[in-house]
Amino acid sequence: MPKFAANLSMMFNEVPFIERFAAAARAGFEAVEFLFPYDYAVDDLKTALRQSGLKVVLFNTPPGAVDKGEWGLAALPGREEEARRDIDRALVYARALNLPSLHVMAGVVPAGCPAASCAETFVENLRYAEAQCAGENIQLLVEALSPKTRAGYLLSSQYQALDIVDKVDRANVKVQLDLFHAQQVDGNLSHLLRHYAGKYGHIQIASVPDRHEPDEGEINYPWLFEQLDTLGYRGWVGCEYHPRAQTEAGLGWLARWRNP
Repeated sequence: MPKFAANLSMMFNEVPFIERFAAAARAGFEAVEFLFPYDYAVDDLKTALRQSGLKVVLFNTPPGAVDKGEWGLAALPGREEEARRDIDRALVYARALNLPSLHVMAGVVPAGCPAASCAETFVENLRYAEAQCAGENIQLLVEALSPKTRAGYLLSSQYQALDIVDKVDRANVKVQLDLFHAQQVDGNLSHLLRHYAGKYGHIQIASVPDRHEPDEGEINYPWLFEQLDTLGYRGWVGCEYHPRAQTEAGLGWLARWRNP
């Protein structure tokens, strides 16, 4: 049976962020993920996790100057010092919160910069990140984002993300396979799941095209969840979607998997 983690950046927005941990636990989740922890003190996050009985399984490295169009720095030539400082900062949080998976954000390709140069920079920064946490139980992840969600992001196809992982060539660097993005760009999700089993270390879900609960739209999630069980996937499945209305009102889809 898949293990589901609530994405607190998108779900339970009815209450302030720190209160979402308890709300997710009451709804039956055992784990959470979110975009960024950096606006909160480590001790406050540890308290929220301890009181809720949850574990956090994923967050991202810092995004950079979002108001200037940035969405990560690790693939930006000339920004290596900043990117590595952000990686170090993320690892401080990751270690304190016993995080199993950290998504290293590549970034939007700057105007006039060759994508190949960005890819080379990304590979080197991922190797730096891997060296910083060598011997620790922290998995580093690479994610492809659909152009409709993040125009100009270095990676849009899952096959680009897989190529980066192959070039980094480190055992604890894997793909963060978001099926919402993958369906829009690549399709053939069953092929991705089957052929690249072992290459992805975390999965995320949402309906396509509207990014709501996974009980609508063009993806047959129950069938894909069964495929993951057959393939022996033991990682987490992050629920990175925007609820149609109140979060708990839309969790009917989860009952089947909570009580199989």
